[in-house]
Amino acid sequence: MRVLICPDKFAGTLSAPEVAAAIAAGWRETAPADRLDPRPLADGGPGFVEVLGTALAGRRAPVATVDPLGRPVPGEILLTDADGGPPTAYLESAQACGLHLLTEAERDPKATTSYGLGVLIVTAVEAGARRLVIGLGGSATNDAGAGMLTALGVVPVDGTGAPLPYGGAALAAVAGLTGAPRLRGVDLVAATDVDSPLTGLHGASNVFGPQKGASRSDVLLLDSALERFAGVLERDLPGCPSGLAALPGAGAAGGLGAAVLALGGRCESGIELVGRALDLTSALDRADLVITGEGSFDHQSLRGKVVAGVAGAARDRGVPCVVLAGRVSAGRREAAAAGVTEAHSLVEHFGGEEHGGLDRAMAEPAAGLRALAARLAAQWSR
Repeated sequence: MRVLICPDKFAGTLSAPEVAAAIAAGWRETAPADRLDPRPLADGGPGFVEVLGTALAGRRAPVATVDPLGRPVPGEILLTDADGGPPTAYLESAQACGLHLLTEAERDPKATTSYGLGVLIVTAVEAGARRLVIGLGGSATNDAGAGMLTALGVVPVDGTGAPLPYGGAALAAVAGLTGAPRLRGVDLVAATDVDSPLTGLHGASNVFGPQKGASRSDVLLLDSALERFAGVLERDLPGCPSGLAALPGAGAAGGLGAAVLALGGRCESGIELVGRALDLTSALDRADLVITGEGSFDHQSLRGKVVAGVAGAARDRGVPCVVLAGRVSAGRREAAAAGVTEAHSLVEHFGGEEHGGLDRAMAEPAAGLRALAARLAAQWSR
């Protein structure tokens, strides 16, 4: 049997390659003769560069950058050559802006900055890249890329011409911009898993602000500040598209999508972009069964994330798709409509939340995935 194993990361526990390896190991325990094809995936969030680095010819260059609070943190860029021409650079916003870089007590989207992503971009430009693909997702920021733009040479200022402090809240006082972006004409692409606008009920602040530490009053402040900043970008940044705040993808990663669009870039589906790089289409065409998964399989999973992209492609080919997740809360009907044949959770495997299943799922994810995969092989293998 030909089994395609293409999961996302399990946030906070395992990377996508580690998840794929655990599933493959469990399957082989039961059905060693089956042909397994592990292809770990990402949709733009944490793990984007790691996953692409395993599939694309190129080099991963270390970069010293800063986290959402300005503290030193290591990052990297993936530089790939295209037929001997100028390289394409792949970057990951979560390396500099990631929520996982902060403790719960440190989460405050009013103050966190995307400056570190700007450092990664500048490094890629200086390395000679002519195309930059930036994975957006998992951010702790809500500054619409103001910090990133500052690192690129475009500085938001107040009415007196003074540079604004970092963070989304300071944008409530933005009055203009100084400087010009140091991009040398590169082509910018944002790889994202959401199509949210920048502002409004479905915007960055309202939908994702609370998980980054924003209170209800913070959300209202940030939404207003980002709306003001979008107007300034449209007025003062040459090439910025009109109606920026309402454009699909502008709200990705706390508004980093808006900054990329304002610089003349575009947004693309992260899972589709990664799928092309990994030739996922051919792998799906050969598969008898597809296994995918992520840390939490919920209603958001069905909107542009790895699981939705994989399950939909499997459904279109008439191939069954099984989801393995840390926990499962997505509705059965919605999951089935998206192409999911079955969904299994580590929490339930370990006895359910009432019997400590959640703690064990966090502590022993690899062992749980191996056991679930071995059980699946007994059910599905020919």
